Formats: sequence, C-alpha cells, structure tokens
Amino acid sequence: MDLRIPSAFSGPLLEMERQFLDHATAIERWFREQWHGHIPPFYGSVDLRNAGFKLAPIDMNLFPGGFNNLAPISLPLCIQAAQAAVERLCSDASRLLLIPENHTRNQFYLQNVARLATILRLTGLEVRLGSLLPEIVSPTTLMLSDGTSLTLEPLERRGNHLGVAGFDSCAILLNNDLSGGVPGILKGLDEQWLIPPLHAGWHVRRKSRHAAVYERVLQTFSEAIGIDPWRIGPAFRVCGGIDFQERAGEECLAAQVDALLADIRRKYREYGIDDEAFVVVKADAGTYGMGVMTVKDASEVVGLNRRQRNKMAVVKEGLAVEEVIIQEGVRTFETIDGAAAEPVVYTMDHYVVGGFYRAHTARGSDENLNAPGMEFRSQAFDTPCCTPDCRQSLDAAQNRFYVYGVVARLALLAASVEIEETDPDNAAAEAVPAP
Repeated sequence: MDLRIPSAFSGPLLEMERQFLDHATAIERWFREQWHGHIPPFYGSVDLRNAGFKLAPIDMNLFPGGFNNLAPISLPLCIQAAQAAVERLCSDASRLLLIPENHTRNQFYLQNVARLATILRLTGLEVRLGSLLPEIVSPTTLMLSDGTSLTLEPLERRGNHLGVAGFDSCAILLNNDLSGGVPGILKGLDEQWLIPPLHAGWHVRRKSRHAAVYERVLQTFSEAIGIDPWRIGPAFRVCGGIDFQERAGEECLAAQVDALLADIRRKYREYGIDDEAFVVVKADAGTYGMGVMTVKDASEVVGLNRRQRNKMAVVKEGLAVEEVIIQEGVRTFETIDGAAAEPVVYTMDHYVVGGFYRAHTARGSDENLNAPGMEFRSQAFDTPCCTPDCRQSLDAAQNRFYVYGVVARLALLAASVEIEETDPDNAAAEAVPAP
C-alpha cells in the first residue's frame, strides 16, 4: 500500500505536527478539563482533509455507519470506550436495544451493524435489533456476505417504553440518523435513555450550527497551544431560501461563495500558498455525500443545468434542500495506491478508537470522495491515534495519526456542545448565532 503526502507540502505540515507533539501534555490536559463540563456523544466519526498546510474536519457524523471498516486492532479500544460510555449513561444497564437504518440490502451497512452489536455485547450487554421497517412483522434473519447474520425484530411500544418481544432495556442506541424525521414510535420515551438524543438527528441538526460551535471550541484550543485556528478549521458561510429546481437563492449563494473565496485567497497569500482556492457547497443537513458540489468561482452556482440542479436539489430520504453551507475547500494530498484519500476517525465516548481511509480512484484531490466508487482501507490506521512518540520522525504514522485524533476530538467536543445547546428540554440553551 502506497500511503504518502507529496514532499512539497511536508514542511508546513511537519511544522504543525511539531506544535501538536510539543504541546501533547497541555493538549491532553485541556481536553480533560473540557470533558469535565460536557457529556461526549456515545459515538461519532469525523472526515478529515489534510492539505499539507492545513488539516481540518469537513464532516462530523453522530450516527456512524462504518465500524466494519475498522481494523481488528481497534476492537479492544472500542469495547473499553463503549464500556465507559455505557457506565456514564446507564451504569446498571444489562440490555440495550439497537435501532439501525432501513438499509436491509446494503451489505456493507449491515456488516457495520453486526460489528457494532458485537462491540456492545462484549461490554456485557444483551443486545437486540429493533427495526423501523413496517415489513418486519416477525424476527427476520439476514445472512451477510462475510458469513455472519443479523436478526431484525419488530418494535413494540408499551406505554413510554420501546422494545421487542420479551425484551425491555434502559437504553436505546440509534444508528439511524432520522433524516426523514422522527417516527411516532420513538416519541415520548421518557423512561429510557435514547442515544443519541432525538434532536441530534438530521431533521433538526445543521452542519452550519456545528461549524459555528467548532469555531468557538477552536478559538480556545488555538489560544492554549499557540496555533492559527485557520490551520485546523474550515471557514464557512450559510445560505437559506434555496430551491435549486426553481433557481431560488442563486444571488445569495453566489455572493456568499464570492466572499468566502476572497477570504480564502487572503489566507493563501498570508501563508504563501499557490493553490487555487475553492469552496464546497453542500446541503446543510444530511449525509451520504449527497447534495455536494465543488466551486472555484461564484459564476459556477448561477444558472446550473438540469443535471446539476437535480443532483443538488434533494438528499437522503428524498428531502428537498432548502439551506446550504458553503464550506472552505480543503484539498487532500494523501494518496493510497494513486487514489485520492482522506482519513476518517472513529470515536466512542471521548476516546479515539480507530479509523480508516476513504479512497476514490475517479475523484481528484479537491472533490468529494464520499461518492459511489469509493473504497475503504482500514490497514492504514493499524497504528492507534493516542500514542505519539517524539523519538520517531514527525511524519511517522504514530505521530501523524495522533494529530488526526486531536482534530477529530475537537470536532467531537463541538458536537457535544452543539447537542447541549440545541436540547429542547434545556431551558438555558441558546441558539448559536449565525456567522
């Protein structure tokens, strides 16, 4: 496997890695202090982009669906972290109900569910799988391509409790991002822990809100270790009132794209970067890499053709896109066997438990890699993300992955604050102001 970063960008990258390694003790102390006041999400995944001169999270998923892509070495870390999360949320738990997505034909996703269930069972929990699919009316066993199997069972509502036949639990773990809204059967469950909480689903959550919280988290972190926050965070803008099919909101979109490109070019001049600036326009809610386009000039978002409008108009569950986030584009200069690649870091509780690389042979370094044709390479993360070693070279995998883990944890902390501030039951919660 060929995993490398072009040497032309090793200088500034190594400088940034040196800052992280030199401040590793202060960084870990800073995180420990932060987690005293915040409850981390049960699990998450963070997509990162490493441009050599800049390392930034470009997406934070609170319903990760790729545990099957983690290397076997990650399993012990996952189990220990899951135990910590369970003890924090429901210390006397013995049973857990897991509710997956409705992807019964997606073998890769089902393998993710099987791996997740295995991790949870190894923490000492009895785990059953409850399906939201109306056609699941009795226990249904699905055979997986890797030789394992899953049994989905119909959900049963009993008062304010949700379970399956003969099974009740104090906690319900959602591996379903609720893009299409909250099913009635999940509402009003005030006697069970629902993890993550319902308002963490994409029917409520917005990428721009997370980005605004991340900026605040990054400000305090960067002051603690003396780094320009721009080096580890993507700038962004927001546009509402969008209707791609009717071409509504094009003027706002073009203006915000132009303003953000100007900001990026100023930072490029400051750091002597010769790259062409670009932004990524994507739906402000949703996942699976849908509703995403790369833009290098504001004129590109005006007068989109039918194919482009159809691509941007809807996301998962066929939901119409009405708001978009315009995010600073961060190239990836990492490649695996010649394919553009980006690291994906997985967390449970406040621990980094592993990661893998998403690679795409048909996409460029400035394009969305979360698209059909992508591949996952777990062997690249055989080295844990929590054990830097100053005796090794700065670009050694052990040290580089530590830096990736730090940035991923910053996104995780921002997600924790985001969930707290959007909690409808939190009277003290305040809306995050628009940037």
